[in-house]
Amino acid sequence: MTAADAPRGAPPRAPHDASPGAAEAPLGAAAEPGRGYPLVTVGALIVGPSGRLLLIRTHKWGDRWGVPGGKVDLGETLLAAVHREVREETGLALTDVAWAPTHEAVDHPQFHRPAHFVLLNFVARAMGEEVVLNDEAQDHAWVAAEAALVMDLNAPTRALVEHYRAHGFATPRLIADPATGVTHGNLCDAVGDPG
Repeated sequence: MTAADAPRGAPPRAPHDASPGAAEAPLGAAAEPGRGYPLVTVGALIVGPSGRLLLIRTHKWGDRWGVPGGKVDLGETLLAAVHREVREETGLALTDVAWAPTHEAVDHPQFHRPAHFVLLNFVARAMGEEVVLNDEAQDHAWVAAEAALVMDLNAPTRALVEHYRAHGFATPRLIADPATGVTHGNLCDAVGDPG
């Protein structure tokens, strides 16, 4: 892979072996034979200018309502991933992206196939409410938080809406440092440092 082939925002790769003809080192952790890893995903509960929440209905979660999101690309920051996924799935631009609870779904019965996900969740504001869905969702709705909880939500989204009702945007904002490529937002400030 050349630098031109690298994923968006990925640092250039250096060979792991300096010998002539050596293969380039992988960008991420090397997979061990016979061992798989969970998929890291981002998702955002989006609050529109009206104060309503955006939910999308997707066949991937048994035609239940959820939030836009998807896999983090190798070399992509979390903040870039959530902006990209929301833009691809809804056409919306985000501001004020804040941390929300992390969930894990291991072969979740509501998901359409066996999979192990680490779901990194956020709450964010949209600059508008005109949604253009891609083919991953079948419908969308802007609803009040209380109304969302009576809808047929997938389990991770239900927990995310409950978090939003309890905390709103009272969690650290996600900040990308372009100089280092590190995305940060100190969760310990919001939940208390156990150490």
